[in-house]
Amino acid sequence: MAKDIKNIIIIWSWPAWHTAAIYAWRALLEPLMYEWWMAAWVAAWWQLTTTTEVENFPGFLHIQWPELMMKMREQSVHNWTTIISKTVDSVELSENPELNPHKVMIWDDQILTRTLVIATWATAKRLGLPWEDLYWQNGVSACAVCDWWLPIFREKHLVVIWGWDSAAEEAGYLTKFASKVTMLVRKDEMRASKVMQERVLNNKKIEILFNHEGTEILGDWKVMTWMKIFNNKTNESFDIDAWWLFYAIWHKPNTIFLWWQIEIDDAWYIITQWHMSTSTNIPWVFAAGDVQDKKYRQAITSAWTWCMAALEAEHWLADNNLI
Repeated sequence: MAKDIKNIIIIWSWPAWHTAAIYAWRALLEPLMYEWWMAAWVAAWWQLTTTTEVENFPGFLHIQWPELMMKMREQSVHNWTTIISKTVDSVELSENPELNPHKVMIWDDQILTRTLVIATWATAKRLGLPWEDLYWQNGVSACAVCDWWLPIFREKHLVVIWGWDSAAEEAGYLTKFASKVTMLVRKDEMRASKVMQERVLNNKKIEILFNHEGTEILGDWKVMTWMKIFNNKTNESFDIDAWWLFYAIWHKPNTIFLWWQIEIDDAWYIITQWHMSTSTNIPWVFAAGDVQDKKYRQAITSAWTWCMAALEAEHWLADNNLI
């Protein structure tokens, strides 16, 4: 074949990506990475760099996410990983990559690879409320599990929007330190499972406002302190104090560039083929991190699955005598 064939290409970034890079380099696979600059309208590492300090990543008592991301990137570069800040436009997946490698398209260039690891995560959905961008990570977040421990939440009133299982679960997390948690449910009933509904209904720290929606986020120039809400049944508007607002309205996996070439579920998450594996239905294509994880979505679980993906890619290549 005229063009050089890569052993492994890794698409996108953050902990999963860099973990895969380190393990791929240790297997002498000479990994090539595309960190998808401004893909899905956000810069590389965006999902974590919008978070402030982290205390739940092993090895670091206190560290800012941007600093942690740079340390991971530096380690990948140190391990002879080629990193290119370009967006992958599309891919052409092969059913027989041993003879016909997978293709990765970037502008007018086409790169061939035997194995492909996809870590394009999932973008947290937002409501687009007025002043949302101003107070993002200064009063507005999409991950209670990530942020509920911050001192600013201690004994404060917090708000969660939505009425499905994810909202009920996050409301429960927030009661650990909040004085009160209010759930805004747009309809006159929750869509969460009965078990989750019972949990929030029996939690004395949780108040549920049915038929209510958030309309505006307000505060000073540093942090959110209150918000406007609307009763869509009575058409009444009023203000409530709120020291943090959590969106629990799902995530959207960034899989559209795959153009239905790979098996995904109804929510667009890539389906891995069996327990404790990152293999997809396409030979030698692996998925890890938030793009296939709709439950945990944590940095440490993302890194774990990327370790698996790199090791599985190495095994595939070795089993077929390609390395």
